Amino acid sequence: MIKRKRSSEKKVVPTSLPVIRPKVAGIDIGSRDHWVCGPPRADGQPNVKVFRSTTAVLHELVDWLIEQGVDSVAMESTSVYWIPLYEILESRGIEAVLVNARQLHNVPGRKTDYHDCQWIQLLHSCGLLRGSFRPSDAVVSLRATQRQVANLVEERTRYVQWMQKALDQMNVQVHRAVADLTGNTGLAIVRAIVAGERNPLRLAAYRDPRCHKSKEEIAQYLTGNWREEHLFNLASSLRLFDAVEELMASYQARFLKSIEALQLAGQQNASVPRHHNPAKEKDIRSHGDQQNRTALWRFSGVDLTRIDGIAIGVASTILTEVGRDLSAFPSEAHFVSWLRLCPRTAISGGKPLAKKRNGLGANRVANALRMAACTLRRSKTALGAAYRRIARHKGAAVAVFALARKLAQLVFRMLRYGTDYVDTGEKAYELQFEKRRLAGLTEAAKSLGYALVPNQPPPSTSPG
Repeated sequence: MIKRKRSSEKKVVPTSLPVIRPKVAGIDIGSRDHWVCGPPRADGQPNVKVFRSTTAVLHELVDWLIEQGVDSVAMESTSVYWIPLYEILESRGIEAVLVNARQLHNVPGRKTDYHDCQWIQLLHSCGLLRGSFRPSDAVVSLRATQRQVANLVEERTRYVQWMQKALDQMNVQVHRAVADLTGNTGLAIVRAIVAGERNPLRLAAYRDPRCHKSKEEIAQYLTGNWREEHLFNLASSLRLFDAVEELMASYQARFLKSIEALQLAGQQNASVPRHHNPAKEKDIRSHGDQQNRTALWRFSGVDLTRIDGIAIGVASTILTEVGRDLSAFPSEAHFVSWLRLCPRTAISGGKPLAKKRNGLGANRVANALRMAACTLRRSKTALGAAYRRIARHKGAAVAVFALARKLAQLVFRMLRYGTDYVDTGEKAYELQFEKRRLAGLTEAAKSLGYALVPNQPPPSTSPG
């Protein structure tokens, strides 16, 4: 009788990591040199070469990779030094995998460029490296324009602060006369001061007819101590402000021209659907953002401004950072995790580990969603009611984080599945929350052997 071998005898314990993709390379990026490790040689010796970071040498690097039969390259995301090589690899048809340096900072042995590129190549050949998300090349072009506009907005804010400081030093309280220094009335008064006007009544005559304050009320704030050094600083800051405004207008024209080439088929001449919130649509038109809203709708196929709290600026940031195709994220949970809008639940030995701010970075989409969540504090919507409920129990910081996560989920559903957002209203949300709370209390009472009984109204007593 032949005895059958036990199943345990058939198992083979692996002694090394299996190579899934042999024809891959690893590159350690540097500002001056790039260390490249290609597929191992026949004799088992490391196949490492070093290349300069000049453009001509980068093409030589790619030619060498093609000679080695490489079809995929993994590289560290070191500052911005990886971008030229990444773009050249893409143009030559080689897959480029951008790897976060956090995945490689604990490799054993002495850390040198020579060893780093070999580790990257080995881990990539074994399928142990995860590439970072990078949108399509057309979206990357839009993103570069939008990021520079964000930088210009920061510069413009700085110049406005300089103008405000010069006015405060002269005790010209324009910020008390008007709500916005950069509005029509505020800028008109500042330009008149720079032009030499000192009469407060004549300065107040520049008020916009829509101002709530009268001419006399504005004039009482416009008498100042007109010192030459402060006037010179004011004039200089105004010139810088105007220069940035002109530059931003040119970037806006370029952005609209670029996004027109990426519009969806059949929507080139279509008009964006009417907004379900007339007040928000009126606000978009009053700020001159209707053209941007239409362009973004024709590009993505959805109107993200329909979500409460998301304005044109936030929608532009989202669409230029991630694009309209979110198929790289299997679910909304992956998208939220990529944005780092979910709590860290690191557990070891059955116990949660201490939370560390590891690799949070400057995520522009997450920051934009947090800013959008802050605007929901007084919103008479379901999202606004959710913000206030969380803020009452856990504080405003937790409410902002939770609502930013909720906004990310809504954005994912709209871009991935075309799901439209419909606000159920503040009262409907409160009623739904009360039902959930009542169900929880009923279940808790039942587990303790009790039953909830609604209060009966007191019996009415008839006179006499």
